[in-house]
This record gives sequence, C-alpha cells and structure tokens, in this order.
Amino acid sequence: MTRSPIARLRHRLREACAAAGVTTDDRAKLVLAVTLLAERAEHPPELSTHAGNGRLAVTLRLPGLVGQDHRNALPLLPDAGDSAVLTWHLPAVHDAATVPVDDELATREEMLALIARADTLTQEQRELKHELAETNSGVLAMYVELEERDERLRQAHAVIFRELEDALRPPPPHVDAFDLAVHYAPSEPDSPTGGDLYDWFVLPDGTVHITLVDAVGHGVTSTRHALTVTHAIRTLALEGHPLHDLIARAAGTLATIEPGLMATVLLARLDPVTGDVTVANGSHPRPVLVTAAGDTELLVPSIVGRGIGFPDPGNGSLVGRTLAAGDLLLLYTDGLTESRKNHQEGEGRLLAAARRHAGESTATIPGALATEMHDIVLHADDTVVIAIRRKPAP
Repeated sequence: MTRSPIARLRHRLREACAAAGVTTDDRAKLVLAVTLLAERAEHPPELSTHAGNGRLAVTLRLPGLVGQDHRNALPLLPDAGDSAVLTWHLPAVHDAATVPVDDELATREEMLALIARADTLTQEQRELKHELAETNSGVLAMYVELEERDERLRQAHAVIFRELEDALRPPPPHVDAFDLAVHYAPSEPDSPTGGDLYDWFVLPDGTVHITLVDAVGHGVTSTRHALTVTHAIRTLALEGHPLHDLIARAAGTLATIEPGLMATVLLARLDPVTGDVTVANGSHPRPVLVTAAGDTELLVPSIVGRGIGFPDPGNGSLVGRTLAAGDLLLLYTDGLTESRKNHQEGEGRLLAAARRHAGESTATIPGALATEMHDIVLHADDTVVIAIRRKPAP
C-alpha cells in the first residue's frame, strides 16, 4: 500500500527513534507534533535526523515561518525561535537494537502513551485544585489562573484526541463481498473519546474480523481500557486463536495487567466466500439481522457469555447465520438502545427502525438509526453502530 507523504514522514521518525532508543512517550509526542505541523503546511516538509552524544536531533524544514505561539501549542516543544526550521533534541540510547517498524503497532503504542500522559496531567490538575481549595482567600488570584490553565489543558487534550480519532476508529477494510459502514457519537460533544471502540481487519485466511468493545466508565481511562481490549483481541486473533476462545483468553491475559478493567465484548467473523457470519458475545447487546425480505431477528446465543472483568468471562455459545445477498447485520453498543433508560423497549424500537431503514444505502444506515433512536435522550452514552450488508455475487 502506498503511504501518504505524512504517513512516510511518521514512518521515518519512528525508524529514527527506534534506532536511537527514544522512549515511547517521547516518540509519541514528537510524532504528533510533526504531524500537526505537516498537516498545516502547503507542501510536505523536509525531515532530517542525526544521532550522537546520547541525543537524537530531529530537524523539520517547513515552507513557511512557525511563530513561537504555534510552537508553544505543540505537545513536544522544539528549540525556541520564530523560523521555518524546527529542531528537537531527545535523549537517546546508543546500543538500542534496530528492528523493523510496524506503523500500526507503533500508532497504538503512541496512543496509549499520549492517553496515559493526558490522564496523569488531568489527575495532577485535580489534586492541585483540591489543595488550593483548602487554602485561604489570599490565593484566589492563583486559583483563577489555575482555572485558565485547566481550560487550556482541556483544549490541548481535545486537539490531541481529534488527531487520534482516525487511529482509534479505523476506516472499514475493503472487502468485495460486503458493504461496511460505522457511526460513532460521543456522550459529550467536547469529549471525542469514550469507552466504546471498534476494530476490524482482514485475517490471513481472508475472513473479516470485527471487535466491538464497551468499557465500563467514562473519559480517558475507559478509552485506554477499551483500546487495551481491542489490541489484545487483535493480537490473539492474528496469532490464530479460535473465535470461541478469544474473549476468555483476552480476559485471562488482561486480569493481571488491568485488574480493574471491565468491558462488554462482541466479536464477529465474516466469510466473504460463503456469506457465513459467526458471533461471539460477552455481555454485549445482541446484534440485529434484517433479511432482504424484511424479516428481523435478534442473534441470541443459547448460552449467554460474560464480558472481560466479569465472573467466568467468555462468549458462551456462538451464533451463526449465512447472509444472503442484501441481508443486513447491525452491531451496536448499548448507547443506541438505552437512551430512554429501557433496554427492552429500546430493542423493540431498534428492530422496527432497522426494517424502515434497511432499504437505504449501507453508508447512511448507522447514522440514520442513531438519529431516530436518540429522538429522546434520558440517558446519554457513547454510541457505536456498525452496518454490514452482503453484496450480490458478481
């Protein structure tokens, strides 16, 4: 696959950081800073790197001047000055091993590092505000300044998360046999991340794997937990572990790493040759199948499974169907059906709405369902809707 100029720029940065032994945290901030600058530039900037004396020097030559105010807004500050040439110096380890750079894995590592950094900064701000609140009125001016800094921090977090949205929510994989579409809506407009995440990719045997996760909680902690689950399941799936074993195996793996993590999980496998779909469900809302003839069905397992962090985690029994041409499968998180605080009523409304919208293009169905289901919102929650339709055979 041909990389875009910005993707090639990130790849070169990661190669230089790997060869010099730069930490993941420093690499994440550097890659994000260079990406923000490159996206604003009219032409691709020039990049050069040099390692020596325990430091990695990274120089970026842009087509226009970059003011100090713009530099100060970057997640990793370059050397001071107003010019079109920016330089960063990062601590390096000379004896670091040179290994091939996997951009997808590197992006996930950088996301985890940035989210953890944001989480730490938020906690430090909260503790500082609490300490100031216990002091006398003589620190009122300092408190006001802290509030302003806190607002700037929230804005900076929003910029970081917007830049990470593409990586957190990957575009649909290209599969000739299926049309795939997704809609995501956060519970709060100014907080573009939450605990609802999805992942989809094509396995070496040609089948399509889809993971849908709803981590318990809100904010960056739930985002980190959901990302941890999707990454663990992707790794296990690519290692060849069978579908029926993935949820329980991921739960066992994560129990010692993230003991407080709880998440519902839904896994789906699509065979582009036969149209077979197999679903593994761990405490997640049940998928909806709408046939080309307009019949609807909830895919209910005979043995109910439990999610990660729940007692006896696993998927229970698998549910299998064969999609005919035109059949529509809907996967979603509970934010879609619980906006009125009644899950059963929400399922009934979803079945009726799915029948009404099934004739529309696949790309518009997820957003149309979310709009109709959220006509009344008594309980706001993150919402993901994935639509899968089997295409007619060529």
